Amino acid sequence: MRLFAAVLPPEDVTAELAVVVDQLEKLPGAEGLRWTGRPGWHFTLAFYGEVDDELVPELSARLERAARRTDPFALELRAGGHFGGRALWIGATGDVGTMRLLAERAEAAARKAGVPIEEHRRYRPHLTVARSRGSADFAPYTALLHDFAGRPWTVAELCLVRSNLPKSGVPGERPRYETLARWTLGSGA
Repeated sequence: MRLFAAVLPPEDVTAELAVVVDQLEKLPGAEGLRWTGRPGWHFTLAFYGEVDDELVPELSARLERAARRTDPFALELRAGGHFGGRALWIGATGDVGTMRLLAERAEAAARKAGVPIEEHRRYRPHLTVARSRGSADFAPYTALLHDFAGRPWTVAELCLVRSNLPKSGVPGERPRYETLARWTLGSGA
């Protein structure tokens, strides 16, 4: 299974973001980008890639422990940026320190469960809204996002998500995300 640990924003937060993304999709050149689907909007904490089925129970147990050890925290969507000319994202503000801690714990859970993890990089919270196959100029998009500030919410759970990649070959088809498990944050020592 292709898996990752994530924070999923609540529906009222994604509805607010959808209004802004609708504006972005009307900008010149937007039709050449691959826009992420609203049901799949998430903050990836740790990407695991293909995980053997027999490792999933141990990974899940360790993620549950990581969730119990992490207190709920405040977060809000804020502004935007890009990774080169390849990805456009929305940033986050609030208790980003606790979010980084949760990301580190989600990565450590995988290592301890025997899931191979690629090189460690400092966690940078972002929610990807568009990708480019080539090198896009995201300056007009980030300019429109500069003053965006979403409503605050409390992150109260850690999720294990399965990514089902498109297989049909139909242009524009997006990955489907399936939440396999949810664990409440801060429910134990």
